[in-house]
Amino acid sequence: MKYGNRRHYEWNTSLLEKTDSHIFVLGEYGRQLNHYTKQKVFTVEAWTIEYFSTESWFTVSADVVNGAIQHYYCNINLPAVMQGNTVSFIDLDLDYVFRNGEWKVVDEDEFIVNASKFHYPEDLIHRARQELLKLQELVAKKGFPFDGSLERFVERIPR
Repeated sequence: MKYGNRRHYEWNTSLLEKTDSHIFVLGEYGRQLNHYTKQKVFTVEAWTIEYFSTESWFTVSADVVNGAIQHYYCNINLPAVMQGNTVSFIDLDLDYVFRNGEWKVVDEDEFIVNASKFHYPEDLIHRARQELLKLQELVAKKGFPFDGSLERFVERIPR
């Protein structure tokens, strides 16, 4: 979802692990991603191990290629809500990604535009930026789930 409970995108995954505070799921190679904002359907050409938390303000999608994680894509978002077999979250636009051997912040321009367009409250804008800094620190310190927790599921992916 986007702020204001606007549908943004959805896709299907398989549950790998569920606790009171988070879940890990597996996204199959070739799955369809319905992107409502762009009004398109994309085919995802990667296996992914994904992390959603009911406490943390970020998600993680790790692309697995040739038996190893190659890319990370982290959304800054409100903590996930789990109802039955559905996980949802409010995407706050800011993203932290690992590609080509380096981490970088992306979509800051989208965050600025949507903060105005969707009337993000000032405290939400501030919190999103603080949560991005916390995520950057977590990655640098190799804290959970960047401590090998994602990698332990790689063996479940067919080769």
